Amino acid sequence: MDEQNDKPRWWEVSVQVDGEAAEAVCELFNRYGQGGAVVEQVVGREDRESDETPTALTVVVKAYLPVTPQGRGSRQRLEGGLWHLSQLYPIPSPQIRELAQTDWATAWREQFTTLHVGQRVVIKPTWLSYSPSPNEAVIELNPGMAFGTGLHPTTRQCLLALEEHLRPGMSVLDLGSGSGILTIAAAKLGAGAVLALDTDPIAVEVARANVNANGVQQQVTIAQGSLSAAQGKFDLALVNILARVIIELVAQGLTNCLKPGGIIVTAGIIEEQAADVEAALCGQGVTIVERQVERDWVSLIGQIGQKG
Repeated sequence: MDEQNDKPRWWEVSVQVDGEAAEAVCELFNRYGQGGAVVEQVVGREDRESDETPTALTVVVKAYLPVTPQGRGSRQRLEGGLWHLSQLYPIPSPQIRELAQTDWATAWREQFTTLHVGQRVVIKPTWLSYSPSPNEAVIELNPGMAFGTGLHPTTRQCLLALEEHLRPGMSVLDLGSGSGILTIAAAKLGAGAVLALDTDPIAVEVARANVNANGVQQQVTIAQGSLSAAQGKFDLALVNILARVIIELVAQGLTNCLKPGGIIVTAGIIEEQAADVEAALCGQGVTIVERQVERDWVSLIGQIGQKG
């Protein structure tokens, strides 16, 4: 018997996408991939300093699936999901290769490193050691959801906004909380209470596990739901979703969840849709106080009840 055949093997499924399609592909890969999705070729510090700015952020999204009957079923569902997404977005056919167990483990973990965002936030995988300075807020994750590991510009924009606008003791609403990275960051940066809401039950469980692993469960409430589940008034709201969803939420009364003078951080907006989101917010009495742009991703930070 060939000993090599007894060792576990894995399929690596990868697809190159950009813009709004990247988030949809990541969500699909998170659902079926072992350990979630992996994102490559995302902008790093050295890329942001370059004078060459492409018109769209391009990423390579990868998923790893075991070469087993169950894994084969997951692969078929993943490929089927990609085909459906390709009817909505310009998504090419995926590239698929087979890896040995050791190659898979290395390939998966090599995508993640300790990340510094702004002056205080540090994101590190659970398997790496790190000695923080007294002022740093360290978020420890076992990355299972690529759009919640700080690698994607929308996550980074929200973390920078939190560092700038969050004050100790503030109440925070994280709407569409995903893996919980922004919820954890808010708690570690001094929020008095954080409500994290997501409509995806899997995301809720992932966020709950990450919150517990980071020891901030006393400050955080996690629940499955959307805007209607957000009871009370908040000092700051995080909405890192999609432009069309943000506009829908504003129409449903999103700004009513904020106290007078409260801050709303919106992200997940591609540049050509930013004007529509801004118009929706301003139509509800929000003054835009900051606009972040990274490649074709825009974050709008607004304040309630402020005069222009």
